[in-house]
Amino acid sequence: MNNVQEWAQALVNSVEGVFLGKRDVIEKLIVGLLCRGHVLLEDVPGVGKTILARAFASSIGAKFARIQCTPDLLPADVLGVSVYNPKDMTFQFRDGPILSNIVLVDEINRATPRTQAALLEAMAENQISIDGRRMPLPEPFFLIATENPVEFEGTFPLPEAQKDRFLLSVGIGYPTRAVEQTIVENQRRVTHPVLDVKPVTDVEGIVELQKSVVAVHVADEVFEYIMDIVEATRRDTAVRLGASPRGTLALYKAAQALAAIRGRDFVVPDDVKRLAPAILSKRVIVTAEAMVRAITPEMIVDSILDRIEVPILKEKK
Repeated sequence: MNNVQEWAQALVNSVEGVFLGKRDVIEKLIVGLLCRGHVLLEDVPGVGKTILARAFASSIGAKFARIQCTPDLLPADVLGVSVYNPKDMTFQFRDGPILSNIVLVDEINRATPRTQAALLEAMAENQISIDGRRMPLPEPFFLIATENPVEFEGTFPLPEAQKDRFLLSVGIGYPTRAVEQTIVENQRRVTHPVLDVKPVTDVEGIVELQKSVVAVHVADEVFEYIMDIVEATRRDTAVRLGASPRGTLALYKAAQALAAIRGRDFVVPDDVKRLAPAILSKRVIVTAEAMVRAITPEMIVDSILDRIEVPILKEKK
C-alpha cells in the first residue's frame, strides 16, 4: 500500500499549502475519495469549507465543477438540459455541472428538495436520469457538499435519507491563533493562494488506487469490533434511530482506506475508532428526552467508543 501512502501524502501536502493546520480533515476527504463515497463539510461560515474543497479538487487534476445552491436552482441547472437546434431540427443535450469528476455543492441545504433529490440519485447510483434515459457519471465521481448548520433562514434541511448517502461528515473547527495569523499574511495579495494549486495526480491513477484499497485485509476481530460499535448505536437508550447497515459498510470501507493511507495492508482497531465519529454521528438520531438534556449524537458515539472493548490483534505466524 506504499503507492497509496505516497499518493495521499503528496495530496495532503498540496492541499495543506492553502488550507493550513487541518491535516486530519484533509485525510478524511481522501478517505472519502478512495472509498468512492461523498463528504459533507459542516461548520460555521468563514472557516474555509469552500477553500478546502476547491484546493482538494485542484490537486486532483480531474474535471471540476462548482454548484452554488440557491432556492431557485432547478434540477436542470445541475443535470443538464436538451436544447433545440433549429438548423438540423434536433435536440442537443448540454451537460450540467454534475457530469464532472469532482463536484463541489456549496450550501447544499439552500437547494430545494426537488434539486436535492436530483443530487441524491447521482450520489447513490453514480448516474443521472434525464429525458427518459439514464446517463452514467464519469469515473471517478466525488461529491463534496458544504452546509452551514447554524443558519436556517431560507434553507431546506437535508432529509435523513440524503445524509445517509454521505460516507462521512466532517467539521472543520476554528484554526489556532498561529495558523490564523499565517492565513491572514498569506492572503495579503490580490489573488487567493488557492488559484496557485497545481494537480499532483491524474484521473486514471485515482481509479486504480480505489481498486487497490478494497484488497486491504480486515481481521475477524476488527470486523466484530465494527459490528459491536454499530449495534451499540441501535441499543443506546438515548437513541431513537441507530446507524443503518449502510453505516456499517461505510465504516468498514473507510477503515480500509485509512489503513492504506497509513501504508498498511491491514486494518487496526485505531483506524475504526478514528473514523467512527465522522461516519456514525450523522446516522444517529437522539430521542426527544436526550435532546432536552443536550445529549448530541457525537457524545453518544464517543461514549460507545469509550465503553466497547478494543480487540487485540493476533500476530500472524
